Amino acid sequence: MTVETTATTAAAAANTAIGFPPATIAVFVSLAVIALAIDLLTHRKDKPLSLANASMWTIFWIVISLVFAGYLYAAHGPEVASLFVTGYALEKVLSVDNLFVFMAIFAWFKIPKGLRHRVLYWGIIGAIVFRMVFVAIGTGLLAFGPWVEIVFAAIVIWTAVMMLKGDGDDADEEEDYSQHIAYRFASKLFPSWPHLHGHNFFVSRKELEVEIQKPQHKGMTLAEKGAWFATPLFLCVCVVEVSDVLFAFDSVPAVIAVSREPLIVYSAMMFAILGLRTMYFVLEALKHYLVHLEKAVIALLFFIGGKLALNATDHLFHHGYHIDPNTSLAIVLGVLAIGIAASVLFPGKKEDDDATQANENA
Repeated sequence: MTVETTATTAAAAANTAIGFPPATIAVFVSLAVIALAIDLLTHRKDKPLSLANASMWTIFWIVISLVFAGYLYAAHGPEVASLFVTGYALEKVLSVDNLFVFMAIFAWFKIPKGLRHRVLYWGIIGAIVFRMVFVAIGTGLLAFGPWVEIVFAAIVIWTAVMMLKGDGDDADEEEDYSQHIAYRFASKLFPSWPHLHGHNFFVSRKELEVEIQKPQHKGMTLAEKGAWFATPLFLCVCVVEVSDVLFAFDSVPAVIAVSREPLIVYSAMMFAILGLRTMYFVLEALKHYLVHLEKAVIALLFFIGGKLALNATDHLFHHGYHIDPNTSLAIVLGVLAIGIAASVLFPGKKEDDDATQANENA
């Protein structure tokens, strides 16, 4: 046995089952726990973030992610770091469309801006848990062969096609979230109270018996059963959580297209999710200016679907064509930059429509 073979065997033995040494896993877990604690403990008051504050926090989360990327670069080389950054950027971009849906959910439930942070707080915890489950399942399924990649490619491309068909229809149609599966299921589990009660998810029957005596609630009655009643805030959390689970069916295969390593996939998604609460307030303030960003998301989904299909057919037919990590990173960042630049240079129709609507309302 040569010295080189011995060194390779020793290095492989030092790695865990997911392909990275314990030290790398320890760095990821430590950094993620510290970042999560900061995220969940810093913004606990019932008030919205200003654009300036939210922007500073968004930059902070990006820096934290780049710190981990720097560690991967030093410990495992530029290719691994490039895979992480590509997966991170892709999850961040795909999350933009999800956050726009959250804005619609908040508007339908009439959640005040000061309470939206509280909903996102629990939404992010759920996203972290469910992403872990989906990443484990998704990367495990790849062991069954390239046909799984073809299925993933079909899911991603189908999502892009559905987004392309629905592009521009959101302004004309407002979804009725009382028909959402999460809303209906939660309503069956708990009786509900139609009004917010501070920042509480539940309110006791005793409190509501006093509440319905007030003039503004004259004529209202309570359900016969149930000691606790769900408020619209709880129902909103349920809809946000289930909506995010549905989003994961698209985003997890997309990030798996970048790398098959569970740690790379999950760490990229984890760090992208951690910054979503503050990023929400940035997008909420700038949503009328980022009118072409969704087109960039659609383009990236088509690219990722094509990349998955290319990888799968290479395994099946050995044609030798593939897209390397650095090229993937350049395409993801390039398409994102084009989407932002197009929104700045051609604000066009959406802003005009918004102004027209404002004049009609006036």
